[in-house]
Amino acid sequence: MKIATYNINGINARLEQLVAWLKDTRPDVVCLQELKVPELRFPAITLEKAGYGAVWQCDKAYNGVAILARGGEPHLIRRRLPGEPADTQSRYIEAAVKGVVVASLYLPNGNPRPGPAFDYKQRWFARLLKHARDLLKADVPVVLAGDYNVVPSDDVRDIYSPKSWAKDALVQPEPRASYRRLLEQGWTDTLATVGPKTPSYTFWTYWRERYERDAGLRIDHILTSPQLKPRLKKAGVDREVRAHAHGSDHAPVWLTLKK
Repeated sequence: MKIATYNINGINARLEQLVAWLKDTRPDVVCLQELKVPELRFPAITLEKAGYGAVWQCDKAYNGVAILARGGEPHLIRRRLPGEPADTQSRYIEAAVKGVVVASLYLPNGNPRPGPAFDYKQRWFARLLKHARDLLKADVPVVLAGDYNVVPSDDVRDIYSPKSWAKDALVQPEPRASYRRLLEQGWTDTLATVGPKTPSYTFWTYWRERYERDAGLRIDHILTSPQLKPRLKKAGVDREVRAHAHGSDHAPVWLTLKK
């Protein structure tokens, strides 16, 4: 079973690239973020023709998350992260796919900081931690995949230059501590565990030839519950997708599970 996550940064603007990647790599499950499309313009028909059923949650022009399943329909569980009813941003969706509970999440960026954006990021992370604990209590296989907007550490496998990002919300102690607390609950960071031992960045800004210089960050993560740990096989990043003209500033991250 192959599970992937991809911040598409505008699904309709990059739909042709997405369909080509799906055809080439054939993941069984795909979590998408930053759809940037109104609800009624989500390209469900095109994706169905490509062999994928989908569930999605959209905002008018920002955010947006989806889960795709090859050869079937995801069984929707929830469209929002519990804990703050007034929060209507489309950043979380959860479904059952092929015997696994899968969540696609788009954690707030948090910039500029300090300020309301960073405070919102931390509140959202606290809600995620609580819901993640509840999912573990259910004792079922779960995958939490998406753009976490957190660089886990200053290690070269996570970031090319900590100094260049020192003031950014992606590397601050508070979200890093929240990410560590997720792992301490029992979740496995699969790219760090069964991925390459060399840097496997997932995001490169569009400016200063960051991609060409491989000056990237690891902010897209696939976390798995303890039930899936014995099945972890391999993880990686489809780095070449980022090189496409007018492509997303992220690359797809994937995980394969043993039967």
